Amino acid sequence: MADPRNNSRGNNNRRDQAPQEPKQFEELVINIDRVSRVVKGGRRFRFKALVVVGDRKAKVGVGVAKGADVQAAVAKATDVAKKNMVTIPLINETIPHDVEIKFSGARVLLKPAAPGTGIIAGGVVRSIIGVTGIRNLLSKSLNSTNKVNIAYATVEALGSLVGREDWLTTPKKKAVKATAEVSEEVAVEAPVEKPAAKAKPAAKAVKETK
Repeated sequence: MADPRNNSRGNNNRRDQAPQEPKQFEELVINIDRVSRVVKGGRRFRFKALVVVGDRKAKVGVGVAKGADVQAAVAKATDVAKKNMVTIPLINETIPHDVEIKFSGARVLLKPAAPGTGIIAGGVVRSIIGVTGIRNLLSKSLNSTNKVNIAYATVEALGSLVGREDWLTTPKKKAVKATAEVSEEVAVEAPVEKPAAKAKPAAKAVKETK
């Protein structure tokens, strides 16, 4: 008679061997706080979670939510983060230009870095940059130490970046503008063709005077 314990082990192995679908977004819990609210019967304790979501390519989002327990707060914050994601224009695994954003009391400065520099950041900024496709970056967090404000300031800074193809000083745009101006000048200076004049009747021969 077969041992039922062997069957249970076999079922567990089958469950472990089942293919798991790769997650589209990576979720990272940055901070969890316990908050309290004074009600008539006393204090009501809840949990507030700060979560960042990214696809390690060009999308990232931050969410904050409260729940009765930690798991509920993290799930709600993750949903909020997925609904408020921004797309980052990347150039050679770094950002295209400097950006400085102030959100509430927090101020975050981000600068592009050369290949091989790595992510020079700390705390919340490093956690957010870690789930994006950025590999080289210089950053500085100023004024506030509030993690929620720093997180929102960082995401707003990443969302305000402008790709190189959209810069006003891009050579391609200059070339297109120059060709447009030349075509306009040619259209203005080109002489307007007049309709062909009708042929005049031949003049009568003048009689010779005697």
